[in-house]
Amino acid sequence: MESAKPSLDLVRSVTDEHVLRALMRHRRLTRAELAAETGISKPTAGESVRRLTERGLLVDTGERTPGGRGKGRVGSYYALAGSTGTALAVAIAPEGVVAEIVDVYGSTVTRARQEIRRPARPADVASALEHVVATAVGAGVASAGVGGAGAGDRVRPALVPGSPPAADARPAAVRPRLAVVSAADPVDRATGRLVQLPDAPFLVGELDAVAVLGTYVDGPVTVDNDVNWAARAEVDDSARDFAYLYLGEGLGCAVVSDGVVQRGNRGLAGEIAYLLTAGPGGRAVRFIDVFAELGLRRAGSSGIHTGRLLAALREPDPAAVLRDALSGVVAAVVALADPGCVVLGGSWGPALLGEAVDAAGSPAAGERSAGGERSAAGERSAGGERNAGGETLPAGGGLPVGEALPLDGRMPWPVPVRAARARDEPAFAGARADALTRLRAAVVAAG
Repeated sequence: MESAKPSLDLVRSVTDEHVLRALMRHRRLTRAELAAETGISKPTAGESVRRLTERGLLVDTGERTPGGRGKGRVGSYYALAGSTGTALAVAIAPEGVVAEIVDVYGSTVTRARQEIRRPARPADVASALEHVVATAVGAGVASAGVGGAGAGDRVRPALVPGSPPAADARPAAVRPRLAVVSAADPVDRATGRLVQLPDAPFLVGELDAVAVLGTYVDGPVTVDNDVNWAARAEVDDSARDFAYLYLGEGLGCAVVSDGVVQRGNRGLAGEIAYLLTAGPGGRAVRFIDVFAELGLRRAGSSGIHTGRLLAALREPDPAAVLRDALSGVVAAVVALADPGCVVLGGSWGPALLGEAVDAAGSPAAGERSAGGERSAAGERSAGGERNAGGETLPAGGGLPVGEALPLDGRMPWPVPVRAARARDEPAFAGARADALTRLRAAVVAAG
């Protein structure tokens, strides 16, 4: 029996996707270059260009290749039309709210940021969120222009939030097509609302980011917590099954299986703050309570004071308590989730592996198996003045902390434990990458 042949419409759809994605990578190409890049014939590439131009997805840039006098035919350069649109990426964190408009090429069109006073309160967070998003989206209008220029044609620098333009004044063609939000709080997977749990350090209440951002974008708003986005930033071909522990002002865990974050029934999986572990004196306490007993919480909050904690890691007794407590948490996560490895991120997690941590809380590269040697020793980085939360750190460069986690005899089976690789705004990086992926998929679907 002969296998069914693909329909002509399917073949055209696949060809058009190849052409669109090639232009997402290279910005402008001729028909001949598109054929070479995609591996399809020149006539087929030319037909795809014609179809996509008729649909308003491609434009002739007006630029031409050199031609004549033995140089061959003159070629026309094609690019994605400005109507392909943009995406909005947002991060809500204790330090502040940041928003970026990104175009289909992955370039930043506009960026806006506003700090939040501490301790953060629901009204402050909600106000900062709307202010920053309105500023970024309003500036995106100016960048795109009413005349229909592509969103990526002119890149604006980071903005100091001022009086944001009215969202309703934006031309429909330059409204972001979708939004992706990272929030430093648990997120209800069904509604996208932020969930306030006991002892959560970031007091935002049940903020409805979907409703706030829905007035600024034309399409869906995707919301997840910052730890899940940071874990997604670690996913690559060599890391698709792991547990990511975020250890910073807050505590969290994301379990990644086959490259996908497992969110749980309500989206609240990974709340390691409530795991029982060994506290001072070997008593069984909740992980979050260890920091209260050591005097390492922020005043008026359950948030961990990173500066004091990093200083405490220089002292033998509190350092031993912290390593012991985290070892119990790591062993519990391994027994429950069976990850391929455990990744420690955040502003102080890598320090408990014996890694140096610089002024921004960035870990040095390195990996250590339970009871084994480090497989890739990282260089100690020079320390600075402040970490990501603006806290003053102890002087004297990096923070060598001596012995690593006491995992021997605790782990049910050997599992590598390493520092996170993504260091610069990992949660925002994960959310931004997802926004770009979704934007490109939307453009291809429209083709």
